[in-house]
Amino acid sequence: MAEMKCVGVIGAGQMGSGIAQLAATSGLEVWLMDADRDALSRATAAISSSVKRFVSKGLISKEVGDDAMHRLRLTSNLEDLSSADIIVEAIVESEDIKKKLFKDLDGIAKSSAILASNTSSISITRLASATKRPSQVIGMHFMNPPPIMKLVEIIRGADTSEETFIATKALAERFGKTIVCSQDYAGFVVNRILMPMINEAFHTLYTGVATKEDIDSGMKHGTNHPMGPLELADLIGLDVCLSVMKVLHEGLGDSKYAPCPLLVQYVDAGRLGRKRGVGVYDYRKATQKPSPRL
Repeated sequence: MAEMKCVGVIGAGQMGSGIAQLAATSGLEVWLMDADRDALSRATAAISSSVKRFVSKGLISKEVGDDAMHRLRLTSNLEDLSSADIIVEAIVESEDIKKKLFKDLDGIAKSSAILASNTSSISITRLASATKRPSQVIGMHFMNPPPIMKLVEIIRGADTSEETFIATKALAERFGKTIVCSQDYAGFVVNRILMPMINEAFHTLYTGVATKEDIDSGMKHGTNHPMGPLELADLIGLDVCLSVMKVLHEGLGDSKYAPCPLLVQYVDAGRLGRKRGVGVYDYRKATQKPSPRL
């Protein structure tokens, strides 16, 4: 497969904008696509601010930062991604919605293009089944926030080719990432371990074992985690945590993966975490805002 020159990213939220930033600062042409033009405007501002911070800290040169912003192009038209060598989707964690997107992309992307999903738990094999190119579909799961976190999880579906895997791995390495490879099982590696811990933290809060502050403090100072599990859930998004737990519960068939009722209740109430201003913690009140150390 020829060297990648253009990356398409779908979804201009925190994950999508972070992946787009990584690609642009790595010298690649980038199309960032989102149907919501306001989301694209927010993403541009976030990327620009982040790139400036990287420059000010000496992590990248000013020239690289300026070049990255010139390499970034925005669109609300999916067909603009037809020139991309790889397209990474970072949209809502819903299998049905992702499958529809992959079916649409299959008819738009050039025949050699790789279709990658940033899903944190959904079967790559099932997503690939929506396309006529299952050998070119792969999981490329970035951690949040992508420009900072070192890990990328690569997941091969049942039909993912060796060529697709090698090209995707090379791209992650170009981004400066550490790579772990997972078989296509629910939750993959990271979330198979992380999300049950977060779910158990919700059970600990739900049953009154301790306060949210003490739960987070216990894990930070007792196990040397940079963030407590409830703080981390707020950063990830409680809706995402719930979605992953549902995938684990359904995919692995074990009651230990059943989502905690308190997590379900918070999501039902719209308490989704930092992105909504309130989750386990209320970020609208400065006195309650935890200090993550990612």
